[in-house]
Amino acid sequence: MALITIKYIKTMNDNKKTRVVMQNTISLDGSFINFETSQEVMGLHYQIVGSFGKVLYLFGSNTAKVAIEMFGGLTPETKDDFKRPQKSEDLSYWVVVDSEAVLKEKLHFYRQSEYCRDIIVLVSESTDKSYLDYLKEREYDFVVAGEKQVDLKKSFDVLSDRYETNTILVDSGRGLTNAMLNQGLVDEISLLVLPVIVGEKSENLFSNIAKQVKLTELKEKTFPGGYVHLHYKIFK
Repeated sequence: MALITIKYIKTMNDNKKTRVVMQNTISLDGSFINFETSQEVMGLHYQIVGSFGKVLYLFGSNTAKVAIEMFGGLTPETKDDFKRPQKSEDLSYWVVVDSEAVLKEKLHFYRQSEYCRDIIVLVSESTDKSYLDYLKEREYDFVVAGEKQVDLKKSFDVLSDRYETNTILVDSGRGLTNAMLNQGLVDEISLLVLPVIVGEKSENLFSNIAKQVKLTELKEKTFPGGYVHLHYKIFK
């Protein structure tokens, strides 16, 4: 079953709590872009991602589009990309928020990844029907939640019930992460802080947060080279 529509679904366990962790890499002055992303930095970032175990790995469509360009661009879609892949159950599902169909004709990039069990798409009721047809034709699972924009809370409830983890890890840009923080959907914040100040070209990861967010430290770890991993729980 590829289509899950929020209107008709009831969660199996209304008391189940989905743990939502926000992960990102930033400069010392809080910028999430305009610093060098070396192999060392990428390795540390994904080492931290991997430390959370088997999760639903969530990101936004614009982040996904940039990543395709960053990691070599699209390869041709093959006939195998029209079928749900049979991969190791130890791999995590990757989830993309894409009500605007930004990734139409591009999702096979992620389905082909050796690190991705398969890709799940979150869309809204206003998402173009041609995109839904594209998803159905290729056996992509997708969740319809929200009228014009994706209702993240309802989507998370469905994901928590349908898939094999109660942890969602969001690794995305400012738009999605700030929206989730403003809606009170994030439980923990995990940051890899780089020993660099971006300065004038910095874009602060948390610049669109509507109100103060109080944190309690869970973990701090220093890596060679001056990199620091900070892990906080949001005080609610």
